[in-house]
Amino acid sequence: MPDSALDRDSILQRIGARGRVRVIVAGGGTGGHTYPAVAAARTVRDLAAAAGAEAEILWVGVPDSLEQRVAGENDIAFTGIKAGKLRRDRNPLKMLNADNARDALRVPISVLVAQGVVRRFRPDAVLCTGGYVCAPIGMAAALRRRPLVIHEQTTGLGKANLLLARMADRIALSSDASVDLLPAKVRDRALVTGNPIRPALANGDPAAAVKALEWDGYSAELPTVYVTGGAQGAAQINELVHELLPELLRAANVIHQCGPRSYDQVAEQAAALPAELRGRYLVRAFLGAELPDVLALADVVISRSGAGTLAELTTLGKPAVLIPYPHSAGGEQIRNARILAEADAARALVGADATVDNLRTALFELLTETDTRAAVSTAARAMGHPDAAEQLALAVLDLAGKHS
Repeated sequence: MPDSALDRDSILQRIGARGRVRVIVAGGGTGGHTYPAVAAARTVRDLAAAAGAEAEILWVGVPDSLEQRVAGENDIAFTGIKAGKLRRDRNPLKMLNADNARDALRVPISVLVAQGVVRRFRPDAVLCTGGYVCAPIGMAAALRRRPLVIHEQTTGLGKANLLLARMADRIALSSDASVDLLPAKVRDRALVTGNPIRPALANGDPAAAVKALEWDGYSAELPTVYVTGGAQGAAQINELVHELLPELLRAANVIHQCGPRSYDQVAEQAAALPAELRGRYLVRAFLGAELPDVLALADVVISRSGAGTLAELTTLGKPAVLIPYPHSAGGEQIRNARILAEADAARALVGADATVDNLRTALFELLTETDTRAAVSTAARAMGHPDAAEQLALAVLDLAGKHS
């Protein structure tokens, strides 16, 4: 079974007595790996300061990447290393290609480079949040005998984390459902921290959303549905929602983040709506700084069921209709959606169940039955981990404070 929650006061006391702590954070490639890393890094820095100590943090990632940009935006020192990437395919034979063969040769070189980074920086602890850059850094930490924490955002286990699990001193998980997926010999090192979300998402203002979006057609008397398929949108979700318009707009306001590739088509469909409904339907290719306010405004969310999305929805207690991406690695999104649905913390439309009729039933139940919506919200919040960033940071600082 995983460890119980960490003792914050005793950990900070040890860090305060040290006066300084040095931490390497590695992870990136996607927002799912990058944003938990930056949330943890910022919290390590804040907790160290609260203990009267200084935290020196070095982010290791791929050069010219999302993680390099995010590190710079958060005033975190960054160093880049090139690591081999395994390009996965549902057909194993297609993985036997020149790119994979070339990158396989980079793995031992990247481990040597990573050892150099670890040797020069001399971290008191290393945190890996996933992505192929974590394999060489995690192995280097183990070879240099530096405490290693790995964090898994999904309910399954990524390839890098499966490799590093046997070397790690602490395995931080986003869900209780992940514990049984670990090798039996390492389960006693597991700690369920949850999946950190961007702090701004917890501080949204619904009134600010209407103003920022310049939404003149918004009706305060009706509930609001936020539709999203992620940054790139989801054609499947876009098409299902389109089939429900204008019926849905008679019962709700709708913010539809449809993705840049579908924007022109969805905007054209919006323009064809009856004039009395058109104003309640707001279409955006993507949302940026206004997203926390949009989530605060939303009464119900229609979305995919990736790990980051579910961390946000459960932390905020948002009732949702989940339509998982059917081809996610290892069926991850389908598993995520079913876990929430079985806990009555969401409605899930999986595979052939993702029809217009089923979406109508699930969505209108949540929109019209306020007691049901409140119950789903409560169940979702119960599965959330609002203190995930702090728990993950404490796991790192706990090991750092014991390292001599």
